[in-house]
Amino acid sequence: MRLVFAGTPEPALPSLRRLIESPRHDVIAVLTRPDAAAGRRAKPSPSPVARLALEHDIPLLRPPRPNTDEFVAELTELAPDCCAVVAYGALLSERLLAVPAHGWVNLHFSLLPAWRGAAPVQAAIAAGDTVTGATTFQIEPALDSGPVYGVVTEAIRPTDTAGDLLERLAISGATLLETTLDGIADGSLSPVPQPSEGVTIAPKVTVAEARVRWDLPAHVVERRIRAVTPNPGAWTMIGDLRVKLGPVTVADANPLPPGTIQVDKHGVRIGTGSQPVMLGMIQPPGKKPMKAADWARGARLDDAVRAE
Repeated sequence: MRLVFAGTPEPALPSLRRLIESPRHDVIAVLTRPDAAAGRRAKPSPSPVARLALEHDIPLLRPPRPNTDEFVAELTELAPDCCAVVAYGALLSERLLAVPAHGWVNLHFSLLPAWRGAAPVQAAIAAGDTVTGATTFQIEPALDSGPVYGVVTEAIRPTDTAGDLLERLAISGATLLETTLDGIADGSLSPVPQPSEGVTIAPKVTVAEARVRWDLPAHVVERRIRAVTPNPGAWTMIGDLRVKLGPVTVADANPLPPGTIQVDKHGVRIGTGSQPVMLGMIQPPGKKPMKAADWARGARLDDAVRAE
C-alpha cells in the first residue's frame, strides 16, 4: 500500500523503520510536528521522525495545523491508501480521516479500551498493572475509541520505568503495526469494535503532577516515580532546592514521618505514608544526576530540612 506515516517522538522510530523496509508497502511521505525548540539555546530542531525521514529522502509534511483546508487538499493529492500513526501528537478532523481509502491506523501503547489518552504507559505503571501491551486500531473522532485490528501483550517488570517499558513496546508494536497493514492490504483483517466495559483514561502527565507526594504509601510513591521516569521526571523540594529524583526502593526500615530525611551509612531514606523509601539517583539544580549518598555528604543537611 501507499502509506503516509504520521509520528513525532523516538518511540515512533521502530515502526517507521519497519515500514520503510517492508517489501509490501511504500512510505510516500511522513507527517510530523513542526520543528520544536531544543537544547539550552532553544534552537528549533526537527523531530526524531523527521530526521529519519530525511535520512531516507522521504518527503516531509509539517503543517502547524493539520486540519486546515490546505493540508486536507495536500494529503488528498498524495492519494495514500492508508495513514499509519504512532504518537503523532495532534487531533485529526473527520475530513482528514476520510482521505485515505483504508483510513488511519493507530498504534497505541496499551490494551484498549484500557488507558486511552496521551500517557498510557505512565498510567499503567502508576496504577500497578502487571501486564500491558500495544493495540492497532482504526482512528475515529472520539479519543482512542475506534475498532481494533490487533494486540500484543507485554509484562510490566517490577523495576520498569516508563522509558524502559515504552522502549520494549515500541519494538513489539512496530511488528504489530506492519502485520496489521499487511492484513489490511490483502483483505484478511477487519477491525473489531472495542468493548464498552473497562474504559480508563490516561491524560498527559504534567510537571506539577510529577511532584512526589510523600504522604502516600511507599509502594505508591515508588510506582509513581517510575511512571514519570524519564519524562516529565519526578521532583521534590528539599529546603529551597527543587531536585529531580530517579527511581527509589521501598526500604525495610522503621517508619519515618512523611518527608523526613534520614542519612546514614546505608544511604538516604525519606519517610512516606508507610515505610520509608531509599533514594537512588538525585539531580540538584544545574548539576548532573548523582548517587543520593554522594549528594547528601556534600549537602550537609540540617535535621529540620524536609522533602516536600
